[in-house]
Amino acid sequence: MSASESKTTSTVLIPVFIPAVVVIVLLVVGTISNPDLAGNVFDQTLMFITRNFGWYYMLSVAFFLIFIVGIAMTRWGHIKLGPDHADPQYSFPAWFAMLFSAGYGIALLFFGVAEPVLHYAAPPEGAAETVGSAKQAMQIAFFHWGFHIWAIYGLVGLVLAYFAYRHGLPLSIRSALYPLIGDRIYGGWGHAVDVFAILGTMFGIATTLGLSVTQINTGIHYLWPQIPVDSTVQIICIASITCLAIFSVVAGMDKGVKRLSILNMVLAIALMSFVFFAGPTIHILETFLQNTGSYFNHIVERTFNLQAYSRSDWIGNWTLFIFGWTIAWAPFVGLFIAKISRGRTIREFVLGVMLVPSLFTFLWFSIFGGTALHEVMNEGYSVLIAEVQNNQAIALFKLYEILPLTSILSFITVLLIITFFVTSSDSGSLVIDSLASGGALHTPVWQRVFWASAEGVVASTLLLAGGLSALQTMTIVSALPFSFIMIISALGMWRALTIEGHHNRSLKTDVQQRLTGTSGRSLWRERLHALVTFPEREEVLEFMDTTVRKAMTRVERELAKEGWDARVQTDEEHNRIYLEVIKDEQVDFIYEIRLLEHRLPDFAYPEMARDGDDERLYYRSEVFLRRGGQSYDVFGYDQQDIITDILDQFEKHLHFLHISPAILPWRMEAHDDMLATPPEPPEQKREDEREKGETEIRQRAG
Repeated sequence: MSASESKTTSTVLIPVFIPAVVVIVLLVVGTISNPDLAGNVFDQTLMFITRNFGWYYMLSVAFFLIFIVGIAMTRWGHIKLGPDHADPQYSFPAWFAMLFSAGYGIALLFFGVAEPVLHYAAPPEGAAETVGSAKQAMQIAFFHWGFHIWAIYGLVGLVLAYFAYRHGLPLSIRSALYPLIGDRIYGGWGHAVDVFAILGTMFGIATTLGLSVTQINTGIHYLWPQIPVDSTVQIICIASITCLAIFSVVAGMDKGVKRLSILNMVLAIALMSFVFFAGPTIHILETFLQNTGSYFNHIVERTFNLQAYSRSDWIGNWTLFIFGWTIAWAPFVGLFIAKISRGRTIREFVLGVMLVPSLFTFLWFSIFGGTALHEVMNEGYSVLIAEVQNNQAIALFKLYEILPLTSILSFITVLLIITFFVTSSDSGSLVIDSLASGGALHTPVWQRVFWASAEGVVASTLLLAGGLSALQTMTIVSALPFSFIMIISALGMWRALTIEGHHNRSLKTDVQQRLTGTSGRSLWRERLHALVTFPEREEVLEFMDTTVRKAMTRVERELAKEGWDARVQTDEEHNRIYLEVIKDEQVDFIYEIRLLEHRLPDFAYPEMARDGDDERLYYRSEVFLRRGGQSYDVFGYDQQDIITDILDQFEKHLHFLHISPAILPWRMEAHDDMLATPPEPPEQKREDEREKGETEIRQRAG
């Protein structure tokens, strides 16, 4: 297929695309036909779910948090989301900026001031407008936007990244069920899972866009009073900003989402810094520490608090809505995080996804919400309460009135909301399009444009049908079925990690064990030779083309005599040769020798004079298995040594298959990521080589 054809040829998976579009169209048409009736239906549905399933939502979120933290703390935490030799695709700052922008940047702008003020004025328990209600307000805000939110996002992202990058399955929600139902994920069950994921994502994004556009409209009205606050202006804003999102969608992940995400973080940190220094700085620091401590102290109690003894609508309007919104949005954020997290370990993923954003959130609420409460309680700015109760979207702009540069801050805030809006719509379109295409990573532009437009239409429709109430209802309703899918996905990952544990135990070895071998031969001379020899490229290539090839060919012939399908294959472009042993319905065995280029260490040939920019190189013939690089060099081995090493690894592979037949449901049809994505050729730029050398040093130090 030509490049031009690939840009226009559809990749949609019809059994997923059609049902999802039909449900969305029916919702839009039905709502437009009778907005009042639709609004009443939404209200009744919301009431029914919060009364009958509130306990389930809270228990599910608690399970998600315990599960993801528990996984990170186990021995599985060191497992990489990808082959063992994979490096992270994005730097940590870029990674954090992208996941944060896609996560809930809009929510912080909308609720950063409004939620603490509203809880202070009308707490779920106790007297209003007291010191106790102020403490409670901040603890509730921390609870709503802290670890629980990111546990939901993180669980989905972790499951998807693990199965996609570790086991070569499609980057789609259905892949999480593979250890439980096997190839049936490619049938009706898998299609249904992805349809629910698309609907949850669509309504979650619509909720976010609906909240952001009301705040944009409020900010524009605040700056230019002649522009009214009404649904017409909001729909015009949705249409205009959706067009910007389409431009970003066309630009792609690196040029569009990444650059906008970094811009979002720069603007957000700039606003935070200004309010921090212009506001009650010492008070902010004190409340940040105290409220963070209170959050950790009461996290268990709040996790299971359903107001069972003081029944009210508060928990449905706040806690259940926020958790339901997060679950509905989890397919989008989780899949997006998975896309940008290849190469990180499970422990690094969990710490990065949960700890850093949560602490940033606590600081955000301490700066904005803490400043607002300080002004209300100590400076007599009580008018803020009435303004926020009348219109939550104006809270942030009213806070700016007590700070210098009010108009500039308001304008920057509107701009930041717009960029968050564009990033959410852009990222959501990429994710929904991938789900509707069976996990395809590369899809034609017109499909992404279609989904970006659909998000704007759905958000506009729900605003017409009842504003925030309609958005809350569709979010919580769509979250209900997907929460079941998340629980099943967690169980599926636990089962897959159990398989991984069997694999690790059966293949566990170290360099000394490999070099002594199971045959009893002592290879200490070869080991010493490898430590002090720094061969040239041609030497290693000749070694691979003669000794390695002959050794692999001998093993291939013997396996063929025993009825095993074994093949020796060469990839001259990337300087690698590998032996692949294929067994039906089992995981294939792959033993690869790959030429790798390294910077000559300083201790090698110290008598040689070197210029500052002179980087001499040497080459290694390293072993790679399906799980990735094994970090040892076989240059200098003879044929018998290499055959022994192959048989050692093959024996461990067979042991793994033997001890886990009942829990090993799949055989990967294609090569793993290690084979599908070889490293760059040795003649790559020296700058890349320097980075690779530094990465290797860090890995060895770790």
